[in-house]
Amino acid sequence: MAISATIHSYCNSVLHNYPISDFKTLSKIRVLRLKEFPMKIKASYAAHSALVQPLQAEEIVKLVIIPPLPIFQFEEYMTSKAKCVNKALDETVKLRHPAKIHEAMRYSLLAGGKRVRPVLCIASCELVGGDESSAMPVACALEMIHTMSLVHDDLPCMDNDDFRRGKPTNHKVFGEDTAILAGDALLSLAFEHVAAKSTEISPDRVVRAIAELGSAVGSDGLVAGEIMDIDSEGKDVSLNELENIHVHKTAKLLEAAVVCGAIIGGGNMIEVERVRKYARCIGLLFQVVDDILDVTKSSKELGKTAGKDLVSDKATYPKLMGIENARKFAGDLLAQATEELAYFEVARAAPLYHLAYYIASRQH
Repeated sequence: MAISATIHSYCNSVLHNYPISDFKTLSKIRVLRLKEFPMKIKASYAAHSALVQPLQAEEIVKLVIIPPLPIFQFEEYMTSKAKCVNKALDETVKLRHPAKIHEAMRYSLLAGGKRVRPVLCIASCELVGGDESSAMPVACALEMIHTMSLVHDDLPCMDNDDFRRGKPTNHKVFGEDTAILAGDALLSLAFEHVAAKSTEISPDRVVRAIAELGSAVGSDGLVAGEIMDIDSEGKDVSLNELENIHVHKTAKLLEAAVVCGAIIGGGNMIEVERVRKYARCIGLLFQVVDDILDVTKSSKELGKTAGKDLVSDKATYPKLMGIENARKFAGDLLAQATEELAYFEVARAAPLYHLAYYIASRQH
């Protein structure tokens, strides 16, 4: 079953072999080593009033006992870093010939968004002694790859969505053909940008970062998750299978963001693996929260069509576990993520502590 498999194989945390009916105990668990549950849960809809209860920002955070966050001006940090990322993206993807494709690329790339992946990359780089300027090429590349995935995901042949970040999706504005090409161009530019602009970083570290990015987005990463997600529509899916989908579809790119930052920043192998474990937890946490928001928030609040997963009969954590158990699972992932940061100096790790809480409590 996925809860066990997730934290055992993906976060190295702990849960004893609790029966599925005993999820109430999950909120009390701090550190355990998971064993795989012997049973398999099939996806099925249930008349569950909790599916429409609003999610409060603090609810997941309250589910586990976690030490107080280090004092840190997180909102100021996020605003400042996002502003720098936006400036770098604007300067990288300029309007030039052929105009239509660059307009389409800029339309989605500069449409706003939280810039979580680039900021994670920069924070991880700074954690191990690097600086923002060193991480910026990879940070921009991560946002280009992420944007490509959104543009392609919104296409009629995929999720067929009309809105993204509160605006019409790329194919609605530029047409399907241009949207596909814009995504392709962003993906290609991402790797070119890292190779061409990381001139102050040792070549071996640049190559390692490029390999990490390629693995995260390819047939062992995001693409694998997408095809498994497509194949699962309308089928009975176990929690273990759902975890496998989202480990690849969502968590891999978030993991790459943190790991690439540590690599570029000069982190040693122990530091890189520590942040990798942290990233694996927040990567899956991001998806669990995303699933919860999809059934608890409106389209206006999300900036995209709400309830799409329910309509398309996709497996989600609330659907398989129930809304409250999904929140508790998110709480355990948050607890494990913060524990992985204990290895580092608190002041330097402060942005990553706060980013984990931000992902857990986000409202859109």
